[in-house]
Amino acid sequence: MNGLPDLRVRRPAASGVILLLGLLASSDAAIGQSGASAPPTPDTSDGFVYRIPLTGVVEMGLAPFIERSLRAAEAAGAEAAVLDIDTPGGRVDAAEQIVDAIGDATLPVYAYVNRRALSAGALIALATDGIYMRPGSTVGAATPVTGDGARASEKVVSAMRSAFRSLAQERDLDPRVAEAMVDEAVEISGVVEAGQLLTLSTEEAVQLGYAAETENWETLVAAIGADGTQLVETSPNWAERAVRFLTNPIVAPFLLSLGFLGLLIEIKTPAFGLAGLAGLSSLAFFFGSHFIIGLAGLEVGILLGLGLVLLLVEAFVVPGFGVAGVLGAISIVVSIFLSLVGRVPTTGDLLIAMNVLGASVFIVGFAGWQLIRHLPEDRRARNLLHQGRMTRELGYAAAPPREELVGLEGVTVTDLRPAGAAKIGVERIDVVSDGPWVAAGTPIRVVRAEGYRHVVEPIG
Repeated sequence: MNGLPDLRVRRPAASGVILLLGLLASSDAAIGQSGASAPPTPDTSDGFVYRIPLTGVVEMGLAPFIERSLRAAEAAGAEAAVLDIDTPGGRVDAAEQIVDAIGDATLPVYAYVNRRALSAGALIALATDGIYMRPGSTVGAATPVTGDGARASEKVVSAMRSAFRSLAQERDLDPRVAEAMVDEAVEISGVVEAGQLLTLSTEEAVQLGYAAETENWETLVAAIGADGTQLVETSPNWAERAVRFLTNPIVAPFLLSLGFLGLLIEIKTPAFGLAGLAGLSSLAFFFGSHFIIGLAGLEVGILLGLGLVLLLVEAFVVPGFGVAGVLGAISIVVSIFLSLVGRVPTTGDLLIAMNVLGASVFIVGFAGWQLIRHLPEDRRARNLLHQGRMTRELGYAAAPPREELVGLEGVTVTDLRPAGAAKIGVERIDVVSDGPWVAAGTPIRVVRAEGYRHVVEPIG
């Protein structure tokens, strides 16, 4: 679990969908899926309760879904909303955004701890109007840690402890219990000894007044006074699922790597093609998804734009790789780093961002080295990279040079008078004799490669 930044970015899911559509050129089928995921319109003649799943790792892509679901419940006039929680924790800035949404809600919001509400999940559960736990569930274990699993600094732990204490006091709960979930130095007689982090089972949470036990969903609904009401279940729409996937720390380095590799290949080609399109699309996926969830802001866009302009200046105005190129590369790297950590990064966020950047640099470096090493020997790849060479107006030769053929031996398949064809290895190549006519079936050797002219001589 990370420290306690306060990123209170409000971005409606609808605007995020529009931005994602513009960046990623989504299909009509994807738009249909987004609409299909909306909750059904309840029959207002009876009461109804919204059930909102909060499962998996808590990250920035989850917060817009929770906010949208709570707004939908308010707009529909629901009696209550229940967060169905089963999470090991995650980013605290995302949890803080969800806590803010719960605090701003005008209807009662309850937590149904359906197995576990640990780390950031405990913070979210504590922010609701009441916690209900099924048998065998747990809540707590909220000490902040760094990216390598070590305990965070005392400053970060103190901020988290204060947040838990404040939420507990607001709901007339024993604040020491909440503090003990964060700081193992807190000792409560008969509950937890010093040096042990507090995690409450269902029975322990009930005894301490932190939760009520409920056998299942039906008993929970009865406990909150909504027995006999309709159930409305929400689920993430296609755009929210896509954003959560694209901002995953495992997916992000591959997007960055593909983006830069595509642009690297495009620089080596005479015309804009598939490699450039793939590179730009990958970078649009990366930055677009991070803008949508609020990790990237205006400063990231400015740095990214400045970096691209400087690289273009380096490429077309002052060729080489000097000050403009170095500053452009630094500006782009910083924009990527900022889009990964958010506005108030913790130690864990910084380590995750460094891991993503490190993985991207490794992938780009390794793949780029392989391209430089093997592409000159690959005819199909070379033809792809020189796809614009046939355009006379661009000043390119009609065919790429084949210096690698010099010294190779083969056999003529037609008479050379003096031009003809020969088989060299597995290829049939147009050749020209360096001297007398040569009969078909004669062994030959390539002596020169002059653009499209491959000059050969008889062997022996």
